[in-house]
Amino acid sequence: MKSGINLPSAVRALFMALPALAASPDAGAADTLRVTLQEAIQTGILRSVDAVAAKNDYIASYWEYRTYLTELLPVVELTSTLPDLSRSFNRFQNDDGSYTYVGNNYNVMSGRLSVSQNIPFTGGKITVESGLERLHQQGSGSTNHYRSVPFAVTLEQQLGGFNSLKWLRRIEPLKYGEAQKNLASESEEIALTVINYYFNLLTERSNLEIARQNHENAVKLYEISEARFRIGQLSEVDLMQMHSSMLSAEMDLISAEASHNNRMLQLRSYLGYGDQTVLAPEIPGHPAGILPELPYDEVLEKALENNPFTLNVQRRILESSRDINRARAERWDVTLFASFGMSAQESSFRRSYNTGKWRDDQSVQVGIRLPIVDWGKGKGKVRVAQANREAELARIEKEQMDFRQNIFMQVQYFNDQPRKLELAAEMDRLAARRYETSVEAFILGKIDILSLNDSRSAKDVAKRNYINQLYLLWWYHYQIRALTLFDFVENRAVIYERPGKKRNFTFDNLFDR
Repeated sequence: MKSGINLPSAVRALFMALPALAASPDAGAADTLRVTLQEAIQTGILRSVDAVAAKNDYIASYWEYRTYLTELLPVVELTSTLPDLSRSFNRFQNDDGSYTYVGNNYNVMSGRLSVSQNIPFTGGKITVESGLERLHQQGSGSTNHYRSVPFAVTLEQQLGGFNSLKWLRRIEPLKYGEAQKNLASESEEIALTVINYYFNLLTERSNLEIARQNHENAVKLYEISEARFRIGQLSEVDLMQMHSSMLSAEMDLISAEASHNNRMLQLRSYLGYGDQTVLAPEIPGHPAGILPELPYDEVLEKALENNPFTLNVQRRILESSRDINRARAERWDVTLFASFGMSAQESSFRRSYNTGKWRDDQSVQVGIRLPIVDWGKGKGKVRVAQANREAELARIEKEQMDFRQNIFMQVQYFNDQPRKLELAAEMDRLAARRYETSVEAFILGKIDILSLNDSRSAKDVAKRNYINQLYLLWWYHYQIRALTLFDFVENRAVIYERPGKKRNFTFDNLFDR
């Protein structure tokens, strides 16, 4: 085979087509939306289905916490009956033991104003109330009677029983704090999902560009091979191999287009864009040379401080202790009910509030429930609660070990990734240059088809590897953010405001090319 074959028209045709190979696969679409990674993350946090679910989970936790707070505040109630009418015959026993029926026709109106306050330290409740009742006896000789309760104080208290308010005061603030941190953590998880979908589309977009480039190159090279075959510089076997490569490249192009459209639909649906929108992702830059080296101890400290897992552990330990306390308290019960107040009853409203007519009203009641023989039922409940607590503590210990190990691995991956990305970028440049040189060499007859195909495959693999390494850099960065709720690149805490408030997101240009 001779070198230096003069095929100027074919060579020019090939290299005139090469600049178009890097063009966007949807550059001419009228409704194309170019979106950066930061814009996609922001949109996902604001508009995705997962974002709506996270907001509503937080709102539910917020109102649960607000409901708990009302248990610590006084409750003012107004109770009234307007009116209570009765007209009937009631059975009445005479002095001689015989029965007869007497008519009863009356109208009762009553009102009661009360203020109740739970006592968190003891679990009891104290109530102060005032009330008035008016009885109007209808019929001949109708009369009015008034019964007033100027004030009364009532105490309800379990002695040695289960104090639910005490445990609520210890658990509910932890639950609400956990919900607040979960909102930020779930937003970071949404960012990770967006990064995954974004790079899936970016990878398929790159594969589509590669497939188009390979197909166009295969067509041009086949045309050149035909010309060389006609002048006797290429065997028929090599020509058939070039034809097969061209058909294979067309098949790869069809598959790449389908995969690209599928990945675009996935990201577009998640971000909430319309069906006609064509998303054009841009390859994000990378600050590989200026990323900080993360020390494990510092990352672990931030994770233990900010991650909702810490509050989750505290809450679960308290809940298991609460269950043991409840099981023990339910084995017996002593309840105290005490009431003291003043009351009066007169035929006129004014006299019923005359202090000279008031008399004491007192009531004290102590109820005791103490099982004599329960066949170990109460003891069994306590044992079950204790076993559940031991099992929960074992699970928590395992989860804490996994949590620390996960942080250790993520820190190592993050610290290693910048160098791996630099190597992948250099390999991509070398592979692209090698392929360009191989094309020129093949046109001039200096290398065979196998060498050309090998350089093309190496180029494609290097490009995919570069995008994958770039994806991993962003993935590890946001994994660290999700675990610590702290951005070590920007050296600031990750904070998300309550749903309903306007969020002002700002993205540093550090990752822009």
